[in-house]
Amino acid sequence: MAAARPSGSWSRALCRLLLLTLAILIFASDACKNVTLYVPSKLDAEKLIGRVNLKECFTAANLIHSSDPDFQILEDGSVYTTNTVLLSSEKRSFTILLSNTENQEKKKIFVFLEHQTKIIAFATTPDGYTPELPLSLIIKIEDENDNYPIFTEETYTFTIFENCRVGTTVGQVCATDKDEPDTMHTRLKYSIIGQVPPSPTLFSMHPTTGVITTTSSQLDRELIDKYQLKIKVQDMDGQYFGLQTTSTCIINIDDVNDNLPTFTRTSYVTSVEENTVDMEILRVTVEDKDLVNTANWRANYTILKGNENGNFKIVTDAKTNEGILCVVKPLNYEEKQQVILQIGVVNEAPFSREASSRSAMSTATVTVNVQDQDEGPECNPPIQTIRMNENAAVGTTSNGYKAYDPDTRSSSGIRYKKLTDPTGWVTVDENTGSIKVFRSLDREAETIRNGIYNITVLASDQGPFIPKKTVIICKPTMSSAEIVAVDPDEPINGPPFDFSLESSTSDVQRMWRLNEINDTAARLSYQNDPAFGSYVVPITVRDRLGMSSVTSLDVILCDCITENDCTHRADPRIGGGGVQLGKWAILAILLGIALLFCILFTLVCGASGVSKQPKVIPDDLAQQNLIVSNTEAPGDDKVYSANGFTTQTVGASAQGVCGTMGSGVKNGGQETIEMVKGGHQTLESCRGAGHHHTLDSCRGGHTEVDNCRYTYSEWHSFTQPRLGEKPKMWYQQDQHVPSLCLSGKI
Repeated sequence: MAAARPSGSWSRALCRLLLLTLAILIFASDACKNVTLYVPSKLDAEKLIGRVNLKECFTAANLIHSSDPDFQILEDGSVYTTNTVLLSSEKRSFTILLSNTENQEKKKIFVFLEHQTKIIAFATTPDGYTPELPLSLIIKIEDENDNYPIFTEETYTFTIFENCRVGTTVGQVCATDKDEPDTMHTRLKYSIIGQVPPSPTLFSMHPTTGVITTTSSQLDRELIDKYQLKIKVQDMDGQYFGLQTTSTCIINIDDVNDNLPTFTRTSYVTSVEENTVDMEILRVTVEDKDLVNTANWRANYTILKGNENGNFKIVTDAKTNEGILCVVKPLNYEEKQQVILQIGVVNEAPFSREASSRSAMSTATVTVNVQDQDEGPECNPPIQTIRMNENAAVGTTSNGYKAYDPDTRSSSGIRYKKLTDPTGWVTVDENTGSIKVFRSLDREAETIRNGIYNITVLASDQGPFIPKKTVIICKPTMSSAEIVAVDPDEPINGPPFDFSLESSTSDVQRMWRLNEINDTAARLSYQNDPAFGSYVVPITVRDRLGMSSVTSLDVILCDCITENDCTHRADPRIGGGGVQLGKWAILAILLGIALLFCILFTLVCGASGVSKQPKVIPDDLAQQNLIVSNTEAPGDDKVYSANGFTTQTVGASAQGVCGTMGSGVKNGGQETIEMVKGGHQTLESCRGAGHHHTLDSCRGGHTEVDNCRYTYSEWHSFTQPRLGEKPKMWYQQDQHVPSLCLSGKI
């Protein structure tokens, strides 16, 4: 019984081995048998690892050979290691070759080494002989769920197009678990546990495969272009006690052309001059919510209506996405004064939504107003034939050359000039274009071909002119002004211009001088120091073909610093500005102030030593104040008034000029000082053109006061006696006035 037990165990072990090796019999069908030996991961050298029954395969073998030098096979089938062997993988195999050298018969045995913890027990005799096969004692280690499932990536990133259908696959996540396969420890379950932004919920995950799909077709990149999912994997088939790990999944929403470009305005208005070509006349803008600088955003513009004659084109600005409307073929004002275009816009990429749901093009209207341009006269026909008899008398006249203005269809105002006349036979009237015989005509002359004599006549509607008719020259700061001429004709008939003074009067030549600056401008300078005032200066401007016109300029010589100062004045020499004082006037005012302070000091000191009897203050002095104006040009003219003295300058005229209080100008260096009497005092010394004037004071607001201007000597003769009289009067008053106050304002 004891001997049979090992034999039974071996039989059971052999059956298991046969079952385990059944799968590999297909590729080893030429072998005699297959043997699997369970060995540890490390095999020491010269160690027995198992035994193979060679007799079952080939009884007559006299030669045994191993295909793997790490293993040696003995005659009894014992397998020994010749070297130390480390099994890097779970399985390893080699072949035992059995040969009979006499009849050349061969057999193979495949040996498979499988890594498994086991114990091999076998009995040996004292001399080391093993009478029975080894008995393998397999020890199987039960798996514990001690390994967490791990995602293959810390962060997954996927991209999906917006507006995709429900159920569209976004991507797949994967996790691994080191626990025993095909057990609950490695049965994993995937799920989504969070989304940013949290709503709406747009994604789902298959619990066993980890595939993420969409649950809605409302993905809109223009609203949200990225979602972040927090995903979880858990073993034990997702039961609450299973081990779990989380990871992050980022889903980027890619753009599709689901937004049309839309004009920011539905209508535009622009203008262009006739005969203009290759010129930008308008830029239009669109709004598009799709991704910038992509084919879904870039705009393609087109002209839908109104461009039947091909006058316009519209292109896209690659940087701004604007539409640029250009004129590529000249327009004719006489034919059409207004063109209405309809323009449309689409994207480079086709629109993704259904055409039936919305129109795939935005449109706008553009109104182009054609502006008239002075095109010069036209000749119709361009070649005109005039019949004249040979040897016609000198002075014979023909109606000759006729042209007309295309705008008015009239010949009025057109001037004519002969350009070519090979033999000088005729003259052309400048105003009518009529042709007059200058010398006798000869039909047999060399210049006549087939009885035809050719001359060329130029027709012009007007010559060059100066558009700015008024010129201001500020004498204190400048001695000349620049004038510019223009010519409405084509450049071939325009500049360079010749400027000259019209010599109808000798005064113009004596007072003014012209110097050309360039082809279209000249400098007008005065000479001989003319007086301030306005002058008429006629200037002739002539173009390159001799066509000329006379422009009468109104030249103003003004006492100003800038032209703007002069334009606000009624009289360039006197003006309506504020007070301007010279240095001597200012000095006189300062001396007067010093004198008044001395008088004030004397009065105060005198009042303290007299009797305390109240004194009566003259009513004409109680409201007088000292006013000083030291305003100097240039700058705003200032007047400070407090019912006392005001300063003012007057012109060189000996007459008194009366005006609004505080007004006045500087002229010729002569300054005067005015005295304005407070209360109702009459200044009898005011001699304004032989009249007397009453000066009223300003009390609590703006009051216009008639005032007169006096020379410094007149003012001095008026004030000096009174300055001496006032202290005397005060000392002669009663003793009832306790004190005297005299105020001065500067």
